[in-house]
Amino acid sequence: MARETADVVILGAGVTGASIAFHLARRRAGRVVVLDKGELAHGGSGRSSALVRMHYSFPPEVQLARKSLEYFEHWPEIVGRPGDFRQTGFIRIVPEAERDRLEANVAMQRALGVDARVVTPEELREIAPAWRFDDASAAAWEPGSGYGDGAGVAGDFLARAREMGVVFRPRTAVSAIRVEEGRVRGVDADGASLDARVVVAATGPWTRPLLAAAGVSLPIEPEYHEVAILRNPPALATIGPAGIDSPCAVYYRSEPGGRTLVGGFYGRRGADPDDFPQAASADGLESLAAAAARRIPALEDAALSRGITGIYDMSPDARPLLGELPQVRGLFVAAGFSGMGFKLSPAVGLVLSEQILDGRATTVDITAFRPSRFAEGRPIKAPYEYADD
Repeated sequence: MARETADVVILGAGVTGASIAFHLARRRAGRVVVLDKGELAHGGSGRSSALVRMHYSFPPEVQLARKSLEYFEHWPEIVGRPGDFRQTGFIRIVPEAERDRLEANVAMQRALGVDARVVTPEELREIAPAWRFDDASAAAWEPGSGYGDGAGVAGDFLARAREMGVVFRPRTAVSAIRVEEGRVRGVDADGASLDARVVVAATGPWTRPLLAAAGVSLPIEPEYHEVAILRNPPALATIGPAGIDSPCAVYYRSEPGGRTLVGGFYGRRGADPDDFPQAASADGLESLAAAAARRIPALEDAALSRGITGIYDMSPDARPLLGELPQVRGLFVAAGFSGMGFKLSPAVGLVLSEQILDGRATTVDITAFRPSRFAEGRPIKAPYEYADD
């Protein structure tokens, strides 16, 4: 078996793995090798709805999202590529019974430097004239948020990382993570042995079986989701802002070419990330379109353009697992994002690089996201969580 060495091996070439590689390269972390059993962004990143928003109920998530927004806003200067961030603004609507929570969360976000405010239905009609708000006395508004492109972000991060010396090997399946005396020693992949004292699993829904083979059990489950792309009727050029809508249990954003993307909150657990439906069901797409039309009536006359399917990597508290695994020194995980991986990926790459190189994350304290929290019986619980968080 051929042998080689690296300082850091990153498993997974989606937005998270590519971001970690980029940040390690910026720090001159030595020889960094990225492996993926498929191609760049072939998993969730290439199918992501790619919303960018700051509205979370847990302060460290807000801090990660706010730091990530700095990257999206200044992509050409930081990453050296044009980027594809669309700053449409973002609306968060919750049931009337959760208005107090929304107000508390916006106050927390503002204290952390987020440009957000609670707005009235009258203000909302000016912000999003195509939407109806008769079931909401208030909503959260973020003028600086919007959406981007998952495959594009992964590609930009990895391209810049490669320019700085990172090695990328697509179509390279990892057969084993080698562990000796409680420390990672490297990986075996496609007939080659790669020695490394640091291995990072940024492998989304493939994480649980991959780490189980190394003797580590993590509660990450795959969940199947469908997304509808609607062709707007002639009278609706654009829906305007992006949004997350709890009363209708869907989220929205514009698509180029006079289209609207609509996704749902819930999916089917236990899906196989290597074998799931590549075509969305007619019933699923019709349900998404009907839910969208309840909020944006003009979409009643929209035509179905296409559907997208994909797999989330869900954790029990719907928040990511970030950091070194206590069972295996040098083995790090960045997975379990539960649908929020894209929007946090720039900052997650930064804080993981800090933890790997400095021993702790300093830009944002990610202690609460430690992978051991479930075994400790300490899942994350935010002060003002929504029922569908």
